Amino acid sequence: MKNARGVALITALLITALVGSLAATLAWDNALDIRRTMVMLYRDQAIQVAVGSEGWVQSILRDDLAQTQTDHLDEIWATDIPPLPIDSENVQGTIYGKLEDLQGRFNVNNLIDGNGEGDPIVQEQFVRLLQALELDPRIVAATIDWLDTDQLEELPDGAEDPLYSGLAPSYRTPDQPISNITELSAINGMDLATFEILLPHVVALPRGTQINVNTATIPVLQSLGPNITLGDAEGLVQLREGGGFVDFQDVFGPFIDEDLKGTDPISETSSYFQLKAVVQIDTVRVSLFTTLWRTPQGDVVPILRKLGTI
Repeated sequence: MKNARGVALITALLITALVGSLAATLAWDNALDIRRTMVMLYRDQAIQVAVGSEGWVQSILRDDLAQTQTDHLDEIWATDIPPLPIDSENVQGTIYGKLEDLQGRFNVNNLIDGNGEGDPIVQEQFVRLLQALELDPRIVAATIDWLDTDQLEELPDGAEDPLYSGLAPSYRTPDQPISNITELSAINGMDLATFEILLPHVVALPRGTQINVNTATIPVLQSLGPNITLGDAEGLVQLREGGGFVDFQDVFGPFIDEDLKGTDPISETSSYFQLKAVVQIDTVRVSLFTTLWRTPQGDVVPILRKLGTI
């Protein structure tokens, strides 16, 4: 009889322990489900807030074009957006960001002419940019092969599908202009360190865009001519402070490569900008990058959106 009571007690204890363990597991799983749901909800809300900020930036760019015909770094659009509170009935958080002129960078799609072939004049400009950044100029040939329409390798440093298809994982060249500058990270000879150095100075825009000398980085200014030293470029940056160049054509006339002049490479206005909007809601942070095209009529149109860190 005593043995039976002992077995019953042990059985009851085991059942209690199992029920308690099961209840704790269910409660933990339920808490995780609730947290996952809230994170997904916060992420969706953060994306919507970030996309909503485009309307504010579009208004700034439209007003800017109506007030002035030049774009420089002393204008309102070039001011970083400070952290602003998001405080509504459903969303509480912060948003901050900045707007950058993409035409202050070298457009890699300009390396290819209208026939889909490499442009030797722009190629020399890209070489000068790489030299100013102390990077290997052999990257130029691989970049041209990435963009041109044929499968003929640029000698001696080019790379076409036969090379990339032998990699693991394998891939192919696009053989056309690119829409995202991060594609350059896939070309032969481009390591992470090189890409990170190059990234702030290059962009992928429709072919034929000009460089805005009022916003161009120092290495991009150096790329405009073979005799533009680092000191010259730094002096040009100082000269444009306070509202941009008074007469940019006269200033750059003696500097620009004579062959490059025929392509009309520079301007003091811009049509392409990038908005980086960062939204923080609870522990969720979303970064939205939007490429905006401002038409000559003043319309501002989002043409590319991406989430990420670049």
